[in-house]
Amino acid sequence: MASHPHDQRKVQGRWWYDAKVRALIFQCLAVAAVLGFLFYIISNALANLEARGITTGFGFLGNTAGFGILQSLIPYDETHTFGRTFLVGLLNTLLVSALGIILATLLGFVLGVARLSKNWLVSRIATIYIETFRNIPLLLQIFFWYFSVLRTLPSPRESVDLGGLAFLNVRGFYLPKPLFEEGFGYVLWALLLALALSWGLRRWAHRRQELTGKAFPVWLSALALILLLPLATFWLAGSPIGWSLPTLQGFNFRGGLTVLPELVALLLALTIYTAAFIAEIVRSGILAISHGQTEAASALGLSTSRTLQLVVIPQAMRVIIPPLTSQYLNLTKNSSLATAIGYPDLVSVFMGTTLNQTGQAIEVIAMTMGVYLVISIGTSILMNFYNRKMALVER
Repeated sequence: MASHPHDQRKVQGRWWYDAKVRALIFQCLAVAAVLGFLFYIISNALANLEARGITTGFGFLGNTAGFGILQSLIPYDETHTFGRTFLVGLLNTLLVSALGIILATLLGFVLGVARLSKNWLVSRIATIYIETFRNIPLLLQIFFWYFSVLRTLPSPRESVDLGGLAFLNVRGFYLPKPLFEEGFGYVLWALLLALALSWGLRRWAHRRQELTGKAFPVWLSALALILLLPLATFWLAGSPIGWSLPTLQGFNFRGGLTVLPELVALLLALTIYTAAFIAEIVRSGILAISHGQTEAASALGLSTSRTLQLVVIPQAMRVIIPPLTSQYLNLTKNSSLATAIGYPDLVSVFMGTTLNQTGQAIEVIAMTMGVYLVISIGTSILMNFYNRKMALVER
C-alpha cells in the first residue's frame, strides 16, 4: 500500500535522514574519540611519571648543557643551555637537508636527461649509476663514504696540501674563512638590488617578446647584473673582507673554516642516493610528453638542447614536481641517519645527548617529531605552490 504524501514529508523532514548531517555527526564523533584517546594516554603517562618522581615540562631548556658540539652554525660552547643545543642541531639538520636537496636535484636532472641520450655510452653510464645506487641501502652508502673513503685520509701532519690555502685530512677539509668587515652590508644590498633588477628585466623581456616577437638575452644580462653590480660595490666600499687561513698548530689545524668528514659523508650519500630516484622521475616526466611536441619543435628549426629547454622540460615539470616533492621529504627525513656516524644533527645532539642528560623523553621526542613535521609540511606547501604556478603557466 502506498504511503501517504504527508508521511513522506514527515520522514524527509527529520534531520537524521539528511546525509550531510549524518556525515557531520560521524566526523564529530570520530574527532571526539581521537581526542579522548589522546587525553587518556597523556593523563596516564603524566600519572606514571609523577608516581616515579620524574618531572615534566620544558624548563630543562634553560639549564646549562655542559657538553660540546663539533659543528655549530651559531656561537655555542659548554656554558650554553639545552635550548641552544636544540637550535644548533636544528640548523645542522637544515644545512645538510638544504644542500642535499640542491645537489641531488642538479645531479638527478642531469642523469635523467643523460639516460635518454642518443649517445650509447652516456645512456649506459647513467643507467648503471641509477640502478646501482638506488638499490643499495642508504645507511650502507653512508658507512662506505665515511669509513672506507674519508677515514682513510692522512693525519693532519700529512695533510693533502691544496696550494697552501686548503688542506684535506682525516679530521676534515680546512678552507679559508671569510671575515666580513664594516661596509660589506652594501655589497649584500647591491646583490639584492641586482636580483630585483634581473627579475624585472625578465618580465620586461617576456612582454617585449609577446608584443614584437624579438627575443632578449635575459640570462646573459641577468648574470652580468648579478656579478658586476656587487663586484663594483665591493671595490667602491674598499674591499671590506679579510681571510682567516688554516694553519697547522701542534696536532691539528687552527683558523679557517672546517668541513667535518661526517658532513661530507652524509651529504655525499644523501645526494648520490636521492639523485638516482630523481633521475627516474625526470626521465618519466620527459617520456610523458608527446613525441609530436619534439617533432613540431624540430620542424620550427629548434636544436635538441633548445627543444629540451623550451618545450619538453616546461611541460614535463607538471609530471615531475609531485613525486619530486616526496623525494625532498625523504631526503630531509633520511638525514636523521647522521647519528650513525656522529654528525651533530637534531637527532644526534638533541634526541641523543640532551635526552640522555636530562631524561625528559616525552618533551625531547615531541619537539624532535614536531620539527620534522613542520619541515615536511613547509616543504610540501612550497612545492605545491610551485606546482600550481607551473600548471597556471602551462595553461
